[in-house]
Amino acid sequence: MPGWLVFIKMTLLILIAPEFADAQVTLPDVTLGFKSTENPEEVVSTIKIILMLTVLTLAPAILILMTSFTRIIVVFSFLRQALGTQQMPPNQLLVGLSLFLTFFIMGPAFSEINDKALKPYLSSEISQSAALDEAAKPLRQFMFNQTREEDLMLFLKMSKVDSPRTRADVPTMVLIPAFVISELKTAFQIGFIIYLPFLVIDMVIASVLMAMGMMMLPPVVISLPFKIMLFVLIDGWSLLVGSVVKSFG
Repeated sequence: MPGWLVFIKMTLLILIAPEFADAQVTLPDVTLGFKSTENPEEVVSTIKIILMLTVLTLAPAILILMTSFTRIIVVFSFLRQALGTQQMPPNQLLVGLSLFLTFFIMGPAFSEINDKALKPYLSSEISQSAALDEAAKPLRQFMFNQTREEDLMLFLKMSKVDSPRTRADVPTMVLIPAFVISELKTAFQIGFIIYLPFLVIDMVIASVLMAMGMMMLPPVVISLPFKIMLFVLIDGWSLLVGSVVKSFG
C-alpha cells in the first residue's frame, strides 16, 4: 500500500473516537444551538465532538513533527535563501515535495502501522487504545534513531521524570521535542554546507565589482545567474534530495 494512503488512514485512526461494534457506527446527533438537558450522555457526546474537532485541528502539525518533514522543509528553505531566488521555488511546491519525500522515507513505518495497528483495529481484533499503542511504536523507533542523546537527556532533566532504563520508559511527550530539536540541528548543519559554495560565488563577484569600481551595482544581481548555473550544472536537486534521504539512514 502506498505510504501516503497509509498516512491518511493512520490520521483517521487517531481521529476516530467511537469503537466499531458489529461493523456499525453510531454517530451522535449534532444540534446547532444551546439547550438545557439533564441527560449526562448528551453532555458527554458534546464534549467528545469538541475534543475530536480540537484533535482534528492539531493532528497535521503533530504528525508532521513526528516524521522526517521537519528536516526536509528546513533544508529546502536554506537552499532557496542561499540561491537568493526570493520566492522561487514557491512555498507550495517546496511543501508538496517535502510531503512526498516524507511519505517515501516513512514508507516502512507507515506499512508497519497499517499491518499491526490499522488493519487489526478495523477488523475489531484489537481495541482503540491497543491500536494507538501499536501505531506509536514505529514512529517512536524512527524518532529514537534520529534523536541525539544529549537532546533527549536535556528534556528528560527538564521534565523531572525518573531516569528511564529502556527506550520504552521514555515518555512520548519528552521524545517528540527532543526529536524536533535534533532535526533542526541536523537541518542547520546541512544548510551551512549548502551555503558555502554560493557564499564563495558572492565573495568573488563582490571582489570583481569592487576592483572594477562598480560599487553601486548590487553583487546579488550579477551572482544570481552564476549560482543558478552552478546548481544546474552539478544536478543540484538530485544531489540535495539524495543526500537528505540518505541522512535518515
